Amino acid sequence: MTVTTAKWTLDDYHRMIEVGLLVSRHVELLNGEIIEMPPEGPEHAQQSTDTADYLKELLRDLAIVRDAKPITIPETGSEPQPDLAIVQPLRTLYRTRHPYPENIFWLIEFSQTTLAKDLEVKRKTYAAALIQEYWVVNLKNQQLKVFRDPDNGDYRSEQTLTSGEICAIAFPHLPISIQKLID
Repeated sequence: MTVTTAKWTLDDYHRMIEVGLLVSRHVELLNGEIIEMPPEGPEHAQQSTDTADYLKELLRDLAIVRDAKPITIPETGSEPQPDLAIVQPLRTLYRTRHPYPENIFWLIEFSQTTLAKDLEVKRKTYAAALIQEYWVVNLKNQQLKVFRDPDNGDYRSEQTLTSGEICAIAFPHLPISIQKLID
């Protein structure tokens, strides 16, 4: 006998949310599977908040920095909740739907207990959706991993940074302090 996992569609997932099935669960939809999300520790929560504040100040009206809010990836049947999504400033649109890949400048995950998921499953999900840039802050090792140039379900470029500055592809004129992201 072959075991087959039932996959959930975005519509199924949204109906579950609407009827309150997931109200007490901290979950996200990844590639058709509903995944439990572990609670954030204090370091993760504060680092994410500090980085969001820093990027909001830096980017001002150029982008919206969404903190732990869903994005929708129809192509993969996913609705993950990245720690930070830096998206086009389309506030009226986001009242009717979450940002789609074409609305996303880049995504950031802060990782301590979910490093394997962030570096494998989420990386490939975001690359398959052609999200141009994905950053993972490894809180244990105080490193920033930068993934760029999505192609054929993965990113062709990967950098590991511990100091200096970086510019997002969408904002090549705005240097971002790596220290502010990892410390």
